Amino acid sequence: MVSITSNEFLTNRAWHRAVVGGENVILRHTSALEHLELFFGYMNEKTIDVYAITPGPFENVNYHIVETFDGIETVRIGNMLCTSASQTFNDMLADFDNIDEQSLIEGLAGYYYSHGESFDELDIKPENMTRFNSIKDWAIEYYSGG
Repeated sequence: MVSITSNEFLTNRAWHRAVVGGENVILRHTSALEHLELFFGYMNEKTIDVYAITPGPFENVNYHIVETFDGIETVRIGNMLCTSASQTFNDMLADFDNIDEQSLIEGLAGYYYSHGESFDELDIKPENMTRFNSIKDWAIEYYSGG
């Protein structure tokens, strides 16, 4: 079964709450960036990415199955859990070949400019630093057109 899509809502946060709010899931990847308001999202978006212990009923929710939520750094916004900014960026950097690069760069740009033009508060894991360092300038220049 396919869930309702984002075009029926004014914000992605409202859409996330309607589809998976209160469920035993954690928003991840692009969906977490949207919920953290670091990425605006796309028009008519149809897919939500979550960590889950068991698969759910919706075909358009990507349930990334994990044994436990232990070790996943989260933030609660209303009735939703989503990965923290540091967790989200680390997850996406580690899975770079399979992620939405546009949302990652725009998310990093949003983070950078909303944190005093700094990445200092991000906790990027050592194994992700090479990738992070290779793309952080794109994020810094994202809104300047540089």
